[in-house]
Amino acid sequence: QVQLVESGGGLVQAGGSLRLSCVASGSIFRLLRMGWYRQAPGEQRELVASITSGGNTNYADSVKGRFTISRDNAKNTVFLQMNSLKPEDTAVYYCNTRLSVGDRWGQGTQVTVSS
Repeated sequence: QVQLVESGGGLVQAGGSLRLSCVASGSIFRLLRMGWYRQAPGEQRELVASITSGGNTNYADSVKGRFTISRDNAKNTVFLQMNSLKPEDTAVYYCNTRLSVGDRWGQGTQVTVSS
C-alpha cells in the first residue's frame, strides 16, 4: 500500500511563495507517476502538475512559469514549488498517484492567498 502525506500549506500574500511536500510510504515511489491536484470551494478537483518516474513534467496552463514540480526518490518525496501566487490559487492541494488497484490521495493541505 502507498500512503501519501502532504505538508507545507498556509496563508500567504499575493506574489508570495510556498513549497508543498508529499511523502509517500512504501518502496515503489521511484516507479510512480506523481501528481498535485487542487480543489477550490464549489469547484471540481483539477490537475496542477505531474511528474513521471523518469522526471518528465506537465503543468496546467494556469500555473506554467510559476509552479515547479520535482521529486526526490531517495526521500520518497514530491514537491510543488509555488511562486508568484495569486488569490485564484487558493484551494486545498492534494498529492496523488495511480496504482493498479486505484488512485491514492493524501489528506490535502490548504493554501490561501490573500490579495
